[in-house]
Amino acid sequence: QVQLVESGGGLVQAGGSLRLSCAASGTFFSINSMGWYRQSPGKQRELVAHITSGGLTTYADSVKGRFTISRDNAKNTMYLQMNSLKPEDTAVYYCNADVRSFARGDVNYWGKGTLVTVSS
Repeated sequence: QVQLVESGGGLVQAGGSLRLSCAASGTFFSINSMGWYRQSPGKQRELVAHITSGGLTTYADSVKGRFTISRDNAKNTMYLQMNSLKPEDTAVYYCNADVRSFARGDVNYWGKGTLVTVSS
């Protein structure tokens, strides 16, 4: 079984910064693409940023130039550096990963989420 655990959320003032982490644990062969999603009350979950195993990145237009996604394959960890935060960035942020294991093949996993609150 694979677990994704997010950390780094919290309360920050508008204009501030936070760094989220997502650590993968368990028994697996490799982690392919990974991504950060977020969901605000009353809204659908949306993709924030995505990174391939080779390091290619894509971002939602709303966060381009402010957020940076990265990963450390040796540590099975993904990060999201969030700068110039806005109140509209307030949401629960979820980690998502495509993981390959010998036992189960390719499976998509979700973390439980970490809350980011940006005050105005």
